[in-house]
Amino acid sequence: MLIPLFLLVGFGAAVLFSAAGGNMQPFAASHLMRFGVFLLMAFAMVPFGRPVVQFMAYPVYGLVLILLIAVEAIGAMGGGSQRWLELGFIRIQPSELMKPAIVLALAHFYQSLPAGMINSWRAIVPAGGLLLLPMGLVLLQPDLGTSLAIAFGGVVVMFLAGLPMRWFVAGGAAAAVAVPLAFFFGLKEYQQRRVTTFLDPESDPLGSGYHITQSKIAIGSGGINGKGFNEGSQSHLNYLPEPHTDFVFATMAEEWGLLGGLFVLVVFGMILGWGLRVASASNDRFSRLLAAGMVATIFFYVAINLMMVMGLAPVVGIPLPFMSHGGSSMMTNMICIGTLMMVNRWNRQKRGIVG
Repeated sequence: MLIPLFLLVGFGAAVLFSAAGGNMQPFAASHLMRFGVFLLMAFAMVPFGRPVVQFMAYPVYGLVLILLIAVEAIGAMGGGSQRWLELGFIRIQPSELMKPAIVLALAHFYQSLPAGMINSWRAIVPAGGLLLLPMGLVLLQPDLGTSLAIAFGGVVVMFLAGLPMRWFVAGGAAAAVAVPLAFFFGLKEYQQRRVTTFLDPESDPLGSGYHITQSKIAIGSGGINGKGFNEGSQSHLNYLPEPHTDFVFATMAEEWGLLGGLFVLVVFGMILGWGLRVASASNDRFSRLLAAGMVATIFFYVAINLMMVMGLAPVVGIPLPFMSHGGSSMMTNMICIGTLMMVNRWNRQKRGIVG
């Protein structure tokens, strides 16, 4: 897994180098430095044993929940949203930490739940409360994309825990009814414009549809082989918005073309496939749900970002893992990687004991 990960991060640094006009500063250098720091953090997670991780599940969830409440009280503003906490030496986005925290909490919940209760209300009501509480706090920031990411990871864990399919069907039906109400009464005006623009970006190509339109132009103009490294006109001439964060894939596709895009997809497939193998090799419910939930979290980042930059999903501010410039997303995804490495060690120890 580490070789594909290093390739992806290195390729991302090259794209960020180009996005800065051929300079390591301010994007590529900090991108590599953050990866190095969080890689050490991931390795530091590996020695933790399963009992310790299970014991820490609810305290970690509770701590991140307190940080989310603190964001509402004293959080720093940025880009029209209140999402960050200024801690003097560091600026953190607690909603990012909730993505792995909710997976950890729900995996522990279903591990401790007796098998005979999986079809009862005891399997859904407490877990639903654990999930809906942080989602509500994140929506208040407002941050629709992160709220959906938290929901996705949590629902995947609930599904794999074996909850009855009828509950998910009922939940989907309820969501179908709630979505129009949420659109008109729950979303802010700029969030509503993102949805309508996604459906018809050409209706306002210089306004709300500008991001998607320019992204599609950049990707399409790259062709098969791309325009060449550091030769992208859309990013260098400032037509493409956020070429180093949300739309880094469009920056890459313009210069590296279809071949570069396929390389990124293949490498992500290798990393996610390794994560799924770790989950399937786990012999206990907690390890299996924990690993699968972390894979789902990374997958959500990748899928939504790629759909977003190609005009297949609304612009919700989801960065591309290991390639976009940003400390919070790098931290979250490296926590997921560290957790998978930790579960992989548990699996090896189990096989060693059995052997």
